[in-house]
Amino acid sequence: MNEIQNRLFSLKDEQYAKLQVTLIPHVSSHHIIGVRTPALKQLAKELHKKAVQGEFDEGSFFSQLPHEYFEEKQLHAFLIGEQKDFSVCMHEIERFLPFIDNWATCDQLCSNILKKHSGELLPYIERWIVSPHAYTVRFAIKMLMNYFLDKDFSESYLQMVGSVCRPHVQNADDNYYVNMMVSWYFATALAKQWDASLAYLKKGSLNDWCRKKTIQKACESFRVSDEHKTVLRQLV
Repeated sequence: MNEIQNRLFSLKDEQYAKLQVTLIPHVSSHHIIGVRTPALKQLAKELHKKAVQGEFDEGSFFSQLPHEYFEEKQLHAFLIGEQKDFSVCMHEIERFLPFIDNWATCDQLCSNILKKHSGELLPYIERWIVSPHAYTVRFAIKMLMNYFLDKDFSESYLQMVGSVCRPHVQNADDNYYVNMMVSWYFATALAKQWDASLAYLKKGSLNDWCRKKTIQKACESFRVSDEHKTVLRQLV
């Protein structure tokens, strides 16, 4: 871990660190080094290649939880994304999810292998979405948004996401980040599955904040037609 941390500090960008502090209020400035995302992704690719060659122990890094620095969490997420085996990928996601404490790491955690195994992924999503841990719930919604709004779509997924819409509070707490992902999901659903999503929105199952944020995001989207935006604005 010392070697990884030394490498991360060698990539430090002071101005970027200051920006990150403002964007991720849940994470203390003392735990933000300030490494840009492309550099972290490149480091993840380098380390994974070394792991394949037997020159780096990924398993040891994955087991060192919780991490001290935000960038270690980001690197962890990107390394999981490099995994080519679905079972290995899911094992590491399950191990990592309880330690995610911010929206950025949650949203960066992904892998191309998941799309190829959507049927196997769904039972995990169904379990994650009822977790008491906010970022596990946020991740579950993100997976439904990424992989289950096209040919694998079911109206039951709208109900699944709508059921976790939480009471809204003004300060930046965990409920806020769940509600933002709920709104993001429904705005995307309106772009891809208009009829079913509009019908669900009209039911009034979402809390007032999520409904308004959904409409705002949909009206800002280039993927929603002007005609549909007119319909949505009438629901405000």
